[in-house]
Amino acid sequence: MKVAIASDHGGFEYKEAIKQLLDELNIAYEDFGTHSPDSVDYPDYARPVGEAVTSGKADRGILVCGTGIGMSIAANKVRGVRCALVHDVFTAKLTRQHNDSNVIALGQRVIGEGLALMIVETWLKESFEGGRHQKRLDKLSALEADYGRH
Repeated sequence: MKVAIASDHGGFEYKEAIKQLLDELNIAYEDFGTHSPDSVDYPDYARPVGEAVTSGKADRGILVCGTGIGMSIAANKVRGVRCALVHDVFTAKLTRQHNDSNVIALGQRVIGEGLALMIVETWLKESFEGGRHQKRLDKLSALEADYGRH
């Protein structure tokens, strides 16, 4: 597995902690920035992560900003991204099992660092269940096609 990861200034510290977790789990990653806590614009970092995932250069993406909201909105503008904004382990698990999320967004100002790391680890280890959930993903893909989202 390879993970694309990025943050804006509001999520920089957690991004760095998540990279350490990925190292411990022996999961390869590419860091798309930001590389400092200086103020930046979150869409500039969400886009390359989404594109890396949808192009197949990465299997999953992790985004962090102050709340996770901006990053999740921006990532979901990339065709084929299913980014979930997650604040707890239960929804991290279900967004993989039921929604086959390929990107996750977290908020550094919303949850503690320990919880963020548990969320990431849970999300990375879970698999899509398929079955009854697949038809719902197919409907999401149809919505995307109908509206020409990109």
